Amino acid sequence: MDAHEVNRARAQLALFVADVFASVPRKDQRAKSDCYLRGLMMDGRRKSIQAMAERLPDGNEQNLQQFVNQSTWDPVLVRRRIAERMVPRLGPDAWAVDDVSFPKDGRMSVAVAHQYCGALGKQANCQVAVSVHAVSDTASVPLQWRLFVPEEWADDPVRRRKTGIPDEVGHREKWRLALDSIDELAEWGLVPPVLVADAGYGQNADFRDGLERRGIGYVVAIRSDMSVHPHDALPTLPPWSGNGRKPQPRYRDKPSPVAALAAGHGRQAFAEVTWREGSRGPMRSRFLSLRVRPAGIKSRRLAKAAATDPGRWDGVLPEVTLLAEWPADAEAPTDYWLSNLPADTPIADLVRLAKIRWRIEHDYRELKHGLGLDHFEGRSWNGWHHHVTLVTAAHAFLTEQRLAPKADTPDSPSTRPSTPSRTC
Repeated sequence: MDAHEVNRARAQLALFVADVFASVPRKDQRAKSDCYLRGLMMDGRRKSIQAMAERLPDGNEQNLQQFVNQSTWDPVLVRRRIAERMVPRLGPDAWAVDDVSFPKDGRMSVAVAHQYCGALGKQANCQVAVSVHAVSDTASVPLQWRLFVPEEWADDPVRRRKTGIPDEVGHREKWRLALDSIDELAEWGLVPPVLVADAGYGQNADFRDGLERRGIGYVVAIRSDMSVHPHDALPTLPPWSGNGRKPQPRYRDKPSPVAALAAGHGRQAFAEVTWREGSRGPMRSRFLSLRVRPAGIKSRRLAKAAATDPGRWDGVLPEVTLLAEWPADAEAPTDYWLSNLPADTPIADLVRLAKIRWRIEHDYRELKHGLGLDHFEGRSWNGWHHHVTLVTAAHAFLTEQRLAPKADTPDSPSTRPSTPSRTC
């Protein structure tokens, strides 16, 4: 947005800020949040605090630095209000779990480490954050962020103290951070209609089991080498000689990689499906859905642990749907997903959900390049979380303007009628 467009939206932005930042206690802090959001939305290559302050007529670099890096306002309460406001407005078809990387120099920015950097497509010095987004075909909005703390930071008191990492925060795998985010959103009364994720999460049996235990339906990408049994395969129990440990039920045949199983059905088994209208016409390809049973030691252990009586488990692995894509110009299937949605879910619905993550990639371009998600130059835990929350707010405001500029929103917690408090 240029300066004139930002000024035209000032009144609407003021109302948005009054609602979303109602939990921020001081009036001057709320004014700084309005200023910071205008800086993020205004045209300009860099969205560092110094660059934004120079562009804003009321920009004060020292004040904005203090507001982002030293102020104690709670970003979680702001994100909660954004989620409460935006989810009903968006009417998401799914939630998407994703992670995003922030290339960094040096070793003192909070949680930075040499690790895989998706932004660069290689191992590099970067920060990584796990995010959860509400998604529809027309828009998406980030609901939660978790900064990934690498193992090397877990027992580094010097860097932890200098960057302000809370004592209770340690190393936690990304898939666990995703489930933590989902649990916190559930505490806010928000649950996903369906959850989608890339193979970094979908390949993980613990992550899929975590969703299953929470009663959450999913359509998640997997790699071509993941092994499965056909749905009609059954385990057998070898006879026991009476000596030693009793044998456990086992599948007689070895599992197959999903690539071999899908290709074995032949190209003729794949049907054409159109999932959305793209900029150059309908998006379509050829797909096949099969019922399968994910194999592997981890899948077996999780299935046994979930049994009513693990000591008498019959060895049957849970059944899910495998979705495979074989484009017309490809020599073999190219992409694969697993879903725990009901077996009679139409393949067109599975395909649409499998492909809906395109919206996240689209909106990440605005978050990064347009709103400066990865332009933060501070080093602290507090500053990073404040910045990503402010970027989320700016993105939510712009999304709201595009969707329905004059639509009503649910009452802000600050404007809801008060109720008598109860003492315990």
